[in-house]
Amino acid sequence: MKKLFFYAFLFLFLLIFSVFLIRIFSEKQLDDVSPGIYCEKELLEKSDVFYVIPKFENKGISENMTWCMEIKAMNKTLAMHGVYHTYNEFLETRNESYLEEGIDEFEKCFGFKPTRFKPPQMELSKFNWKMIEGIMQLDMYVNSVLHKDYHCKDTGIVSNKITDIF
Repeated sequence: MKKLFFYAFLFLFLLIFSVFLIRIFSEKQLDDVSPGIYCEKELLEKSDVFYVIPKFENKGISENMTWCMEIKAMNKTLAMHGVYHTYNEFLETRNESYLEEGIDEFEKCFGFKPTRFKPPQMELSKFNWKMIEGIMQLDMYVNSVLHKDYHCKDTGIVSNKITDIF
């Protein structure tokens, strides 16, 4: 019985340690990037991937082309984070034209279509999952576990300070 407990503990320790190491060396990600949400310069600089909200509070990102050029000039990977980033936005059944609204806004701002998508609050119905997966790469739970995932305004479930540590 002691051996079983020891091996179970060892396995759990090695699993956690492996995830810790992967997170140290994998790309750092930043959610909720939008001209309508303040984001610390330090977060922008240390992140490799920006998850951009195309129409935060009904205001398209392309309405601020200076911001678009500044974000693009940072030479980060840019991905889409919802369309409007409303609560449970993609738990409701959406159609391709809804998603295209966000894709078009993203393209007006940056000059290219997004190839990656992360839904707000990581909530996604099965219907929307299939629809989006046919258009873009979906970054979901495993992605968030294996990468340090920061949030502008520190609004994530886990504080950015804790994310820095683990």
